[in-house]
Amino acid sequence: MAPNYKDFVDQNVRLVILKALALESHASLNDALIEYQLQLFGYNRTREYLRNQLRWLENEAGAIRIEEHGSAWIATLTRTGRYHVERKCFLEGVQRPGDVD
Repeated sequence: MAPNYKDFVDQNVRLVILKALALESHASLNDALIEYQLQLFGYNRTREYLRNQLRWLENEAGAIRIEEHGSAWIATLTRTGRYHVERKCFLEGVQRPGDVD
């Protein structure tokens, strides 16, 4: 069954986040920079929405690790997250790379 629109957007946002982290030399970005990356893809969402997606990627998929530094969140890609971006394994709830980017 195809995902509904909200699920499609959430899954695409999660992939955009993972790909943005994978492009960084230390595989880490703060939430403000991730928010900027999402805006480049036309996703103008609240910081709360972004942080919910980051928590989902950490808790449900194990694709990132989050550290809080003051008011900033730092997301770091895990091996599981990198494997998804590299198409070595696929995470349920995250769009597959190459499907629709």
